[in-house]
Amino acid sequence: MKLGLTIFATDQSIALTDLAIEAENRGYISLYLPEHTHIPSSRATPAPTGGPELPNEYLRTLDPMVALGGCAAVTKNLLLGSGVSLVAQHDPVSYAKEWATLDHVSGGRAVMGVGFGWNKEEMAHHGVEYSTRRDKVREYVLTMQALWSQEEASFSGKFINLDPSWAWPKPIQQPRIRTLVGGAGGPKIFAHISEWADGWFPIGGSGVREALPALTEAWKKAGRTGSPEVVPFGTLPSAEKLAYYEEIGCTEVVLRLPTADRDEVFRILDKYDVYL
Repeated sequence: MKLGLTIFATDQSIALTDLAIEAENRGYISLYLPEHTHIPSSRATPAPTGGPELPNEYLRTLDPMVALGGCAAVTKNLLLGSGVSLVAQHDPVSYAKEWATLDHVSGGRAVMGVGFGWNKEEMAHHGVEYSTRRDKVREYVLTMQALWSQEEASFSGKFINLDPSWAWPKPIQQPRIRTLVGGAGGPKIFAHISEWADGWFPIGGSGVREALPALTEAWKKAGRTGSPEVVPFGTLPSAEKLAYYEEIGCTEVVLRLPTADRDEVFRILDKYDVYL
């Protein structure tokens, strides 16, 4: 089982290229970055952390695509992913180009973590209605996958209609960039995963074992072969927890780093290294 890393990269935390180089040198398989285009200062949506206010790093996140491009330039093997991309807040045609370019320049190392989003105010500023966000993400991802895999791509849906079009570069990964879907387990998310993704990005490990039969059933019902990936995300590791993940068949686990300076992040990596 391989270990990856995630961090809320900001303008005040460790230089991301320094972290990418160090992560690869130490033997971590991946680095994932979250996304928020902005945080509306007048906010009614409860914080997902459960506290009364959002932590400061939510307000200061780097753009993951630009940041991951920088990481691609200083690494050779590290997988470069989003954890997670708010796909509904993007134009899918231009977003497909960004991801294809990242995969092209990195030599096929891009991983697109997909999220449906939780911040209603942020979505509204992008013209996204909360109740339709899942359907919009589905159509946008399918449009992106058509552009990635078809020489002359098209898509027709409720939220986007793309006439036959050419778009290059194509990602090195085919027929799509590796795609993981974040969110709580259940019939809706498992149906999405089984239709257009490669696996599940559960935050933490609570309830994962119990959810696996339903995910496997949805996967087979969709006519998929093999098994869906399960990649626990944002984990604070312990020997017992990692042994549990390995036992249930996880091949990658993503460990959480603090939003901190170089010395503090490297100190935490020193602790995590015992699990490599």
